[in-house]
Amino acid sequence: MQPKEKRIEEVLTRGVEQITEKDHLSRALLSGKKLRIKHGIDPTGPKIHIGRASTLWKLRAFQGLGHKIVLIIGDYTAQIGDASDKLSKRPFLSAAQVKENMKYYTKQLGMVLDMKKTELHHNSKWFSKMKLREFDELAELFSVQQMIARRNFKERWEKEEEISIRELHYALYQGYDSVAIKADVEVGGADQLFNLFAGRKIQEHYGQKPQDILTTKMLLGIDGRKMSTSWGNVINIMDSADEQFGRVMSMHDERIIEYFEIATDVPLSSVHEYKEEMRRGSNPKTIKERLAFEIVKRYHGEKAARDAGTRFEKTFSKKEIPEEIPELKLKTKEIGIIELLLGTGIASNSEARRLIGQGAVELDGVLKNDPYETMRPRGGEVLKIGKHRFFRISK
Repeated sequence: MQPKEKRIEEVLTRGVEQITEKDHLSRALLSGKKLRIKHGIDPTGPKIHIGRASTLWKLRAFQGLGHKIVLIIGDYTAQIGDASDKLSKRPFLSAAQVKENMKYYTKQLGMVLDMKKTELHHNSKWFSKMKLREFDELAELFSVQQMIARRNFKERWEKEEEISIRELHYALYQGYDSVAIKADVEVGGADQLFNLFAGRKIQEHYGQKPQDILTTKMLLGIDGRKMSTSWGNVINIMDSADEQFGRVMSMHDERIIEYFEIATDVPLSSVHEYKEEMRRGSNPKTIKERLAFEIVKRYHGEKAARDAGTRFEKTFSKKEIPEEIPELKLKTKEIGIIELLLGTGIASNSEARRLIGQGAVELDGVLKNDPYETMRPRGGEVLKIGKHRFFRISK
């Protein structure tokens, strides 16, 4: 194991965008004091992707140094909607939607964190009891000008697009979370910086010492755009080993080094070597296979990663259909192609239409390019979505 000083240095540098009060945080980590390190995660969807998980792995590193991770499931704030990384108005989610999204959250969080050593809270516990007077006192700490100056709001304001007062409230809620659990440090994505600073200001208002802040680099989607489930450019931590491996292999080559740094624990010395290999003209596919192996190993183990690599080579290099593919059971004799894709659970209505429009859907080798097509499968057909996903239809 590395000396403590080196482990601390890596925690404070690898995949890190910015640290507020870095010297103070470094001294606190070296002092041996057990810090309360906060992170909030809103269940706005049912799956956690590896972009979000990169922040969880940073928490796991702090956990390995002996600190207390305080995780807040934003069952209340998920209904409000964080507009930090959004250039359009977020929907107001119902409590029922949030509850459904949370169904498998603890299981997913446990794929990264040691949940026995993690303090877990739901912020509805305190917000359902907060008086309007107290919330107004929080609102008094910030001006409308400060809120509108944020990049996403500024762009929408200049375009004369609607900005809900509800959206402006979000930073107040996230900031108060830090007061509720007495955070020493808050870890979040780079897009969260304003909200994290709000936590410092609100803690001072309540007489607490302001938290140190560590923001992690944003991991872009496999196509180079922001990682978004609606765009289908994500890798989810609960995806199968085969799907994770295949999704990595489909990513743009320029993302490879970024993913090694942020989404794996491969030593940075090795990452630099891979970068140099690519600069010298090595085949990106070989290096991408190493990346796919490391990501799958992280969530499914080394054997599953090796097996997924073998199956990928057999299926896609030799153009064979995998021997074991998920079954897609139909309940009706006739079904539309959109409904068929929705039944796989991997695509929304808009994503299904996008895949069809891009020529990424085949049934028994026949391209499906009409979103309004209906069919009467007999059973046994193979549905292929993109390059890496297969389903066998059964009735």
